[in-house]
Amino acid sequence: MVPLLLVLLLAVVLFGAGFAVKILWWVAIAVLVLWLLGFVMRSTAAGGSRGRWYRW
Repeated sequence: MVPLLLVLLLAVVLFGAGFAVKILWWVAIAVLVLWLLGFVMRSTAAGGSRGRWYRW
């Protein structure tokens, strides 16, 4: 009975990890798209040069 429970527990953990990794990939793609949009749509400074769109 214990080996069966261990196999079931392992299956649940691996399924949860796979789902979490898939969600993280979608989050990474969304952040990349937002970063690219911010890079393309950055505003111009008074002197005509392109300014930074982030605040670091």
